[in-house]
Amino acid sequence: MEEQALVIALVGVLGIGAQWLAWRTGWPAIVLMLAAGFLVGPVFGIMNPEHAFGELLEPMVAIGVALILFEGGLSLDFRELRHSGEAVWRIATIGVVIGWATGAAAGHFIAGLAWPVAILFGGILVVTGPTVVMPLLRQSSIQTRPASILKWEAIVNDPTGALCAVMP
Repeated sequence: MEEQALVIALVGVLGIGAQWLAWRTGWPAIVLMLAAGFLVGPVFGIMNPEHAFGELLEPMVAIGVALILFEGGLSLDFRELRHSGEAVWRIATIGVVIGWATGAAAGHFIAGLAWPVAILFGGILVVTGPTVVMPLLRQSSIQTRPASILKWEAIVNDPTGALCAVMP
């Protein structure tokens, strides 16, 4: 239990530190958080969440993802979709199909993956993820309509990409 508390504290300190550094430098916080996690995990081996939390890690991650998605759902403004719906629809259909097919073909022909794995690979590459897009949009000075399109595309692409990844 003590090791788990230390890991949680370390994650909190690193997250706050990365957020502060992002505020001071103007860099996207998500980039600094990724770098911090990469350094304390695989690079220096300071922290191993699988070791610290064991079987609790997967449920903790699931709860974290659920909270992030719930918060994202609370902040949706469907009026934005009226103004950018056609562009979002095109990106979420044509763009996803092209991205999925290209990713799967690259996985198969370039990386030598078997077709089922290559199809999964293509589906994973299609997902843009609002958890990454939203913080970047908040930090940028992009105009309202393109920001709305990017936000809704990320929201719609997640389940679409997940479906692509699990299709036979």
